Amino acid sequence: MRKKKNIPYYLLNISTIIGLVLLPFAIVKRSFKDWVIVYLVSFIGNHFADSYLVSKGYLKYKNKLLKNFKIHLPFDYIHYPLMLLYYNQWTLNSRPIGIFLKAIILTTPQIILETLAAKKTKLITWKKGWSWYHSFLSMALKLLICRSIIGIIRIINKGKISV
Repeated sequence: MRKKKNIPYYLLNISTIIGLVLLPFAIVKRSFKDWVIVYLVSFIGNHFADSYLVSKGYLKYKNKLLKNFKIHLPFDYIHYPLMLLYYNQWTLNSRPIGIFLKAIILTTPQIILETLAAKKTKLITWKKGWSWYHSFLSMALKLLICRSIIGIIRIINKGKISV
């Protein structure tokens, strides 16, 4: 007898499909090389950060798209990199204060959704004292670090956008 899937599982699938549809639109822009770098840096950074947090017992994902993985593949490989791509494009010509404020603006709704998921569903479980502010700080910090990497690349390229 098949186990009945729950609403959070379907929402996870739908949000993953939406992310996959939006991803090409975020990457295929004028500075294609920059956006591929942003995506890869986010993809790799998320994989290692989430693997570490799960292995240390801070996070647990009960409902996953692929059961063999302990990390949250849609978030690590699609949702967060997509958010990071749009953040970098949004802050392309911003000053440091704008870059910082936009990171907070973009991270806040994500943390609200994660907090609701942790409290109301079994998509994510916070353990060992992990809470919304740890997620908020880590996500905002990753946005700022990746944006700094792209800023450094642009300085090296003498301010030109890579094509």
